[in-house]
Amino acid sequence: MAYIVVLNPIIIATGTDVDKQVIGDGTTPNVALVAAGTAFVAGVLTILMGVVGRVPFAMAAGLGLNAFVTFNLAGVMTWEEAMGLVFLEGVIIAILVLTGLRVAVFHAIPAQLKTAISVGIGLFIALIGFVDAGFVRRVPAGPPLEMGIGGNLTSWPIFVFVVGLLATAAMVARKVKGAILIGIVGTTVLAIIVELLTKSGAFSAENPGGWQLNVPTLPEQILGFHNPLVLFTEFDPFGAFSRISVLLAVLFVFTLLITDFFDTMGTMVGVGRQANLIEEDGTLPRTKQILLVDSIGAAAGGAGSVSSNTTYIESAAGVGEGARTGLASVVTGLLFLVAIFFAPLVTVVPYEAAAPALVVVGFLMMTAIRDIDWNDYEIAIPAFLTVVVMPFTYSVSNGIGAGFVSYVLIKTVRGKAREIHPLLWAVTILFVLYFAIGPIRALFGI
Repeated sequence: MAYIVVLNPIIIATGTDVDKQVIGDGTTPNVALVAAGTAFVAGVLTILMGVVGRVPFAMAAGLGLNAFVTFNLAGVMTWEEAMGLVFLEGVIIAILVLTGLRVAVFHAIPAQLKTAISVGIGLFIALIGFVDAGFVRRVPAGPPLEMGIGGNLTSWPIFVFVVGLLATAAMVARKVKGAILIGIVGTTVLAIIVELLTKSGAFSAENPGGWQLNVPTLPEQILGFHNPLVLFTEFDPFGAFSRISVLLAVLFVFTLLITDFFDTMGTMVGVGRQANLIEEDGTLPRTKQILLVDSIGAAAGGAGSVSSNTTYIESAAGVGEGARTGLASVVTGLLFLVAIFFAPLVTVVPYEAAAPALVVVGFLMMTAIRDIDWNDYEIAIPAFLTVVVMPFTYSVSNGIGAGFVSYVLIKTVRGKAREIHPLLWAVTILFVLYFAIGPIRALFGI
């Protein structure tokens, strides 16, 4: 899981909000501070999961959720307001857990649509990796995207990305332990050597073949302390409701909730089954406690300005080594807290060295596509729209909405409206309003 200490700040610390500010205020990304915050929140929550949930499930900032916060929320509000919505989402999930409604909502959405959401996020994350590395670039005129610079892989940073991607993929295929983290570290070392030999410099309009985010050099500082607690003053739970429409804010919270919600459920079932913790009736002992800690993770991630924290599928690595109790999570959490002091190393990593991990994680998330019945068009078409609309529109919420609306429509025209859960009807109506927000504003002059 350690790769998240690098990837999370690379996604959220470098993004700007509607006021062109970065997390922690200012215009210069504070990657090391966000890395320290990522490790701190993950450490505390993972220990809490071990003590309260008593299961070997570790927690950290969720990939996919952090991309949604960066590319969707921060684009129309401040970082404080965006993290405030993440905090609210966690509070709502906690209420759903305590009232038993979380299970009800879980059953309202078809299992294969839940799978499609995960697959779509995987494809979205992979696209982010390709774009961040410069392997895929926007084109001022002509096709929307192209490979490399002018259709060619002509820069040394892109070469490093390609080598890193192939090496990481090969390690994953060979089931090397810690393959993703080894890939980031190894590719960063290669990037430092390449920069020493080629002097490629920083990316700019005049130097499109330069490094993006950081120019890789030998670290000036290996150990250092950035106080992650300062980030806990950077969230505003209700500011977004005055910045944007209430409907849009509600839909943003819903999208965070639905993504976090089902990702956790899938992880619990998958890792729990691998650990032989699932009982004969298909339930997991201490489910309520596990889900409560998970919901606290969402709220804590927002309060700590590091995005929603969720239960990680990589917990399966510990289970594979024999972990069966919460002690494994306590140890993992303590190691995350140690990682706080190594946060300065994150500033050495360029996009080109971290992006291979995003692409590989995207692949791992997409493998669930095999669980979708592509011969049943009632579910296959909505699943397809969910998967492709996310990366094509650079929006997780658009993909989920496209899937829900098309599913309800197809079921209805085939005379199967009674099979649709009332909660799914309610969610679909919200998404219809979400997609129609532009015409509605124009109609009423809002």
